[in-house]
Amino acid sequence: MAGSELYGRHDDLVQLAEFLDGVRQGGGARLICGEPGVGKSSLMTAATELALAGGMRVLRASGSEFEADVSYSGLHQLLLPAYAALDRLPPGPREALSVALGFGVGTPPDVLLVCNAALLLVTELTADGPVVLVVDDVHWLDRASAVVLGFVARRLAGRRAGLLASTRTGSVSFLDLRGLSEHVVGPLDDESAGRLVDVRHPQLPARVRRRLLDLAQGNPLALMELPAALLGSVRRTQTHPEVVPLSDRLQAIFAARLTGLPEATRQVLLLATFEGTGDVRVLRAALPDQSSLADLAPAERAQLVRVDDPTARIAFRHPLIRSAIVAMSTHEERRTAHVALAGALVDDEERRAWHLAAAAVGPDEAVAEILEDAAHRVMRRGDGFAAVAALVRAAELSATSAGRGRRLAEAAYIGAEASGTIDDAKILLTDARRAAPDSVGSLHAANATAFLMINGDGDVSTAHRLLAGAIETGDHGYRADDPALVEAMHTLLLLCWYGSTPQHWAPFFTALRRIRPRPPDVLALASDSFADPVRTGQAALHRVDAVLRTLTDDADPTRVMRIGTASVYLDRLGDSREASWQLVQHGRNGGAPRRHLGALMHLCLDNFLTGRWDEAEELAVEGQRTCDTSGFSFFAWYFRYNRAILAAGRGRFAEAYALADEITHWALPRGVAAAAVFAQHPRVLAAIGQGDYDAAFGHAAAMSPPGVLASHVPHCTWVMFDLVEVAVRTGRTAEAQAHVRAMRDADVAGLSPRMALLQAGAEAVVRADDESVTRLETLLADPATGRWLFDGSRVRLALGERLRRTRSPVDARRHLLAARDGFAAMAAEPWLARVEGELRACGYRPPPRQLGDLTAQELQIAELAASGMTNKQIAERLYLSHRTVGAHLYRIFPKLGVTSRAALRDALSPSAAEQTVR
Repeated sequence: MAGSELYGRHDDLVQLAEFLDGVRQGGGARLICGEPGVGKSSLMTAATELALAGGMRVLRASGSEFEADVSYSGLHQLLLPAYAALDRLPPGPREALSVALGFGVGTPPDVLLVCNAALLLVTELTADGPVVLVVDDVHWLDRASAVVLGFVARRLAGRRAGLLASTRTGSVSFLDLRGLSEHVVGPLDDESAGRLVDVRHPQLPARVRRRLLDLAQGNPLALMELPAALLGSVRRTQTHPEVVPLSDRLQAIFAARLTGLPEATRQVLLLATFEGTGDVRVLRAALPDQSSLADLAPAERAQLVRVDDPTARIAFRHPLIRSAIVAMSTHEERRTAHVALAGALVDDEERRAWHLAAAAVGPDEAVAEILEDAAHRVMRRGDGFAAVAALVRAAELSATSAGRGRRLAEAAYIGAEASGTIDDAKILLTDARRAAPDSVGSLHAANATAFLMINGDGDVSTAHRLLAGAIETGDHGYRADDPALVEAMHTLLLLCWYGSTPQHWAPFFTALRRIRPRPPDVLALASDSFADPVRTGQAALHRVDAVLRTLTDDADPTRVMRIGTASVYLDRLGDSREASWQLVQHGRNGGAPRRHLGALMHLCLDNFLTGRWDEAEELAVEGQRTCDTSGFSFFAWYFRYNRAILAAGRGRFAEAYALADEITHWALPRGVAAAAVFAQHPRVLAAIGQGDYDAAFGHAAAMSPPGVLASHVPHCTWVMFDLVEVAVRTGRTAEAQAHVRAMRDADVAGLSPRMALLQAGAEAVVRADDESVTRLETLLADPATGRWLFDGSRVRLALGERLRRTRSPVDARRHLLAARDGFAAMAAEPWLARVEGELRACGYRPPPRQLGDLTAQELQIAELAASGMTNKQIAERLYLSHRTVGAHLYRIFPKLGVTSRAALRDALSPSAAEQTVR
């Protein structure tokens, strides 16, 4: 049996064999964890032997602490033996994986594309037989590789592929452990430890044996490695070594074994340690002229390393060997090794930068610049954590205090704005100020300060003044290619929007006009579309399509988020849905939380408008949870707002008001006027849903007075129709007419099909003449307006109500039925009740209910819904997703001729239930 030389591990081997059998049948993932030296690597080797003996293909990799900051280094090591299989992949995934692993050149791919490409490759390999990915020491795996492996691990079920990973107990890794069953490897019991010592060291003196067992405490590696040191110590001093922590003892033992190696062998081992991936080709290129890989032979014979000939990879027997090698080396030896590796990695700029940085003996501006460039490259891939690490090291190498302060300030800004490392950002900002006191006025420092301020207890106006002043006094020359200036302008744009007054916006537009030769495209677009779209939005329309076309698969995550922001009030969020979902998946897999949150915001807004309310509620909860756990507490109000408008739309009025009040109480002391304005929206919807039209008018007027589309309050366009409708219902005809005139004068209809629909709907509600009704019906028939399910259903309901009273009940019924279907799809209960009443007033009678048209599952869902259970509760009862429940109810309502849950009880009366169920 493979692994028969392992003592006390019978149960462990049985479990691994069962795991591999499961992989052959349908995939799986398992994590082996235990203390250093406990035998994890030996079990992994035994599992590899079992897999190979069973005809399975094995791909192996090992995390390296010296490669932890090099993106995809672990994935490169794992998939290199499968390089030839890349040709089986479609062009897109093949190119993405090739670029990520350094096999090809091109624009750095999005991490989600790399994840999918890796999964596709593994799946392709299973066509030849079961595959096992064996990854040692995942706690040292680089973040990018860990994200990919976590993604793959959660999707191995049913693929005849498995992941077997190992990590140290108590260690922290970037690997998402969801989906990995855990197997804990404990120390050997006394009997097994004694047997191991007796077999490996049969001539060991009794007292040394006893001392060994006491010191090792069942750790197999210590049991095997300590005897030589203990015997040597006895011979030299006749005393036992002092008791020290196990990790220190093990490193000392490895160091003792390394001392007997030739100098040339230790130098090659040092190179292999820093290279990290075990790539023989890189090592060969890095070796000095007088050395060769033949110098590894003594280390191989001593079983310190092994060389896998088919893959041309060097693997250390245990990671502590690496630590011992480094501990034994001199400063100059370490520096020489890093210089040699930098010279061998001329085509890998990121790894080369890190080796040059490690080789630097003091301030080195040239290396600092290279590492700073590397930071910017990894930031464009969305890896804010790696960018911060690179900038911090670049700051340490800076030749001037100003350079150090600038780089630390930029690291602080990225940490505060993108990575969610808020506490670290504060420390970095403090260090930047100490390094260069005048850097407090630099744009990166001001940017970081502004973000930290609003994310803490600071107020928007103070952050706005600080950043506006830094822009005005900066030495950037208003150059459009100055990245610090561009970042500061985007931050200032948000601060102005939070403040929501012309006074906040004035310094932004003053600075924008000075940028030469012209502002960057997304910044220019947002300045017209986001600040005051009622007055300037149409100026952005001719540019928005060109900007949206830049949303390619490899688009910069920051750019994706900002394009979404610029699209909100032009109603073009649908064009960035795919890119936003990629950011969400990236965030879920450990990517930058700020980009994750921005994408969630945009998806929530688009889902509300287009009727994807179940998904919107899920994402809003996810967003608020992410804010709470990532350090971005400021942005939680966005998700409370989305939860509130959905609660209002579905008739959960108390919840909607409570969330709106939470937003207001949080926003007003901090000067976040935009949030306070947003909080009125759910109040408007809740009041309308309750039939309290006077209250609804007051809340809508608080966002924008009747007859006025408030300056620099773009969200007022979202309640234009509401204000007109409730004004008419409360006899405020003059106010309603004034608001319609304001909409017409501003030509809000020119902003988007949705705005055109709302303007035409408001005109029809006020005028109700043939011309306005005809114009509205023409718009409703246009497919471009069909996307806006909530607003379209609202307008149809209002039009149906008007037509029933003034013209033809038949025409009214047509629009009311369409509105009913829309509200039913969203489970918008208050509006369903209203439209049902209007239909009855039109003389409409639903067709006889036919329970026989329901499937057994549909009948069960209908009965549970009629009992008062929510979609989520039904889903939990029936082991379905709540989306599936919602989809079933959407089909059930028209089958039974009902439009609301309330009507289900009557439809499911005993007499109806007696009908045959299909």
